[in-house]
Amino acid sequence: MENKEVNEEVNETRKITPEKALEMLRSEGLDVTLEQAGNILDFLRKLANITVTKYLKTRG
Repeated sequence: MENKEVNEEVNETRKITPEKALEMLRSEGLDVTLEQAGNILDFLRKLANITVTKYLKTRG
């Protein structure tokens, strides 16, 4: 249950929750679990952070 509490705290500052990601993925025909949707969301957030960081470094 601790994990859920941590996720709820983190999601206060983020707009897309694992539940929303699950809904979005399923609407596109992907059959994933809530855990998998959360993992996909985490991966996409990391990828976005890397991309923004790289862009800002090359701009400066």
